[in-house]
Amino acid sequence: MKKHWDNPIEHAMPSGVRVPASVGIGSVTVAPATVLAPMAGVTDTVFRRFIRHASLFSATEAEDPDGREARPPGRPAPVDRQITNQQSGCGLIMTEFTSADGLARMRESKRKRYLTFYDDEHPISAQLFGSNPATLAGAARIVEETGFDMVDLNLGCPARRVVSCNGGSGLLRDLPLIEQIFRAVRAAVHIPFTVKFRLGWNDSHIICVPLARLAEDCGLNAVALHARTREQGYSGQARWHHIAEVKDAVRIPVIGNGDVRTPEDACALVANTGCDGVMIGRAAPANPWIFRQIAQYTATGRYDQPTEQDRSLMIRTYFEMLIAEANPEAPGATAAEVAGKMKQFASWFTHGVAGGAALRKAIYEAKSGTAILEAVERFFSREERDTLRADSEADPDLCSVSCA
Repeated sequence: MKKHWDNPIEHAMPSGVRVPASVGIGSVTVAPATVLAPMAGVTDTVFRRFIRHASLFSATEAEDPDGREARPPGRPAPVDRQITNQQSGCGLIMTEFTSADGLARMRESKRKRYLTFYDDEHPISAQLFGSNPATLAGAARIVEETGFDMVDLNLGCPARRVVSCNGGSGLLRDLPLIEQIFRAVRAAVHIPFTVKFRLGWNDSHIICVPLARLAEDCGLNAVALHARTREQGYSGQARWHHIAEVKDAVRIPVIGNGDVRTPEDACALVANTGCDGVMIGRAAPANPWIFRQIAQYTATGRYDQPTEQDRSLMIRTYFEMLIAEANPEAPGATAAEVAGKMKQFASWFTHGVAGGAALRKAIYEAKSGTAILEAVERFFSREERDTLRADSEADPDLCSVSCA
């Protein structure tokens, strides 16, 4: 997945428009109406719980409502529960997409590796991909029996290996088959059933409105639209006006997705499209506080920027969670996979950190998860940090370490 945006548009705070406090998706209330997008290689159980905890905020805005007094380090600004309705700024989290064919073939014990979640992740939706209606229906039943709150169908992934087997956005070329899948899955489960899709295969094949109407006719409970075509991938601008067209065409909730990097973007998306909720993907690994920031802005008209102490705590917390998940008795990742995941996220998490190139270099060169955590501890110790920053400023090669 592309980490950066092409010429991102800066949105001003729209007057009087905020992300909705809640949205009902079937029997599930998503509050606030914000969703962590499913992202392959990103939204495993560790990252989902990490985001949910990073989004926590206090319950009232009773003290210092104007934000004139400095808050203690590490303490988020309070948010009015009556407005946001929840203790977390992220209302719904979603799994990485999971192959329906894979679930059908694998042993029940192995399924735990792909469908593991914890009590603090509710409400949570499991996303499936595939192209066989019966297989997808069977996989949806497994999702329901496992205890997920919702099941979602992926019609958006642009990856060639997925599209080549007619999965993800590859199905956008076959509306009759999509209808068969919708009806088979809807008949198989009682939990809310949703779909995430793109505008269409390419600019000459925009089918978002008829697809949304088809979803509503088949009994789906909500739709989420990433406002790009499959051909675009993650490049160019998301075309939000198509989200507005879908919202005008159906009565079920519409979740908008694409180019939401800040609370200003989230509010602008709602203002421009009338969508019922906002889904955030790439911005979450780069700024894990974005859901809390949206909740803060919804309640107070302002939001906190993370301090260096916040970033230090965030990196260490996530890495410690990864190491804990590598327990041999748990269904999580192996130690080698944990170290690889840490290095993968280093480029996300060090965004905006002064001297971050030096920290990335130390992380990439470390041989184990424990060594990576020690490198983080050293970097954020004042003496070591100042030394590394001075070295990075003096060494152009160190400053240009690539974000793998």
